[in-house]
Amino acid sequence: MRAELGNPRLLRVMNERRLLDRLHDHGPASRADLAKVTGLSKPTVSAALAGLEEDGLVHLVGEVSGRPGPVTSLYDMNAGSAHVAGIDIGRDWNRVAVADLRGAFVGRKDGRNDARNTADLARHVRELAHAAAAEAGLQWSAITCAVAGTPGVYDPVAGRLDFAYNLPGADLVQHLRSALESDLVIENDINLAAVGEHAYGEGRGKGHFALVSVGTGVGMGIVINGELYVGARGAAGEVSYLPTTEDPAAEDDPVALEHGSTEAVASAPGVVRAARAAGLDLASAKEVFEAAGRGDPTALAVVEAEGRRIGGLVVAVAAVLDPEVIVLSGGVGRNLDLLGGAIERRVAGLGPLRPQVVASALGDSGVLLGAVARARKRAWELIFEARLG
Repeated sequence: MRAELGNPRLLRVMNERRLLDRLHDHGPASRADLAKVTGLSKPTVSAALAGLEEDGLVHLVGEVSGRPGPVTSLYDMNAGSAHVAGIDIGRDWNRVAVADLRGAFVGRKDGRNDARNTADLARHVRELAHAAAAEAGLQWSAITCAVAGTPGVYDPVAGRLDFAYNLPGADLVQHLRSALESDLVIENDINLAAVGEHAYGEGRGKGHFALVSVGTGVGMGIVINGELYVGARGAAGEVSYLPTTEDPAAEDDPVALEHGSTEAVASAPGVVRAARAAGLDLASAKEVFEAAGRGDPTALAVVEAEGRRIGGLVVAVAAVLDPEVIVLSGGVGRNLDLLGGAIERRVAGLGPLRPQVVASALGDSGVLLGAVARARKRAWELIFEARLG
């Protein structure tokens, strides 16, 4: 503490950060109000606000006239003083959003992922990124930082993605860094979806929850004590490799050996394989659920079996983590209206654990929202590092 107090620049920046955090969380305030809630002196608050205003990080947003009394100026953080980008890279779609420092999207572009190799994929992401920035009235070079969510586990030492079987190659990170030429952070997409759910969705206000995504693949993001938990090597939540109790024969399947037995049978491709084995000529999991929604008995049986698989996974998650809630997301998982009954029945048949299960309300934006939340945090770090410099 003595070292901090002996560094006037560090102390000034700490005070500025304290004020900005307050304005970010609670909106406009006067100098007197900021002094009261932060415990800083009025002269300290005034000096800090002057420095932040000079650099465009806060601005005057209004005045309140006391009766009687002087006019009181109201200040707020300038959310448009910097911008960040969130990137969602998936097997079928790539998405890029540009947001201000409060997380409001000011530009977004989505595009089908038809890339055949990592170089093509990086170029496609670059095109979307520049287009999203242009929609926001910005040059991509003005973006303070970007966070990209991808399948798999990023190994920062080797600079590669492991377990990213739905992408065209493990060298995507190098191509992305070269294509985007920005401060870029790589995160697992399901972990980012959990961050998004914690900030904006069903995990908001929850200290302990799990997001289980069942779509093209199967994965899980874990929040413990309000913080994302990734494990010793970043592989926490790779539940696709859990053995499946519903389909033990799947463990010998070549797809299961590479992607994991749970993913082989419970993911969207697994649902399609099950539907075709049952005699349905359907091309996607979406079509299977649509047929079940129309009352097709064969499709309903396929969905029932899928619900039982997810129910078994839910019990495994609940037994290990005891979360307040388990959020289901992904193109398959979010169909809780059709899956819910089968999940409940399977959970009831496996013992006394009764976790609360809800569907994500964030749709296709969960990873983007989480990426933007992570990018905003990174942007603040960069901004204040620069102020210390």
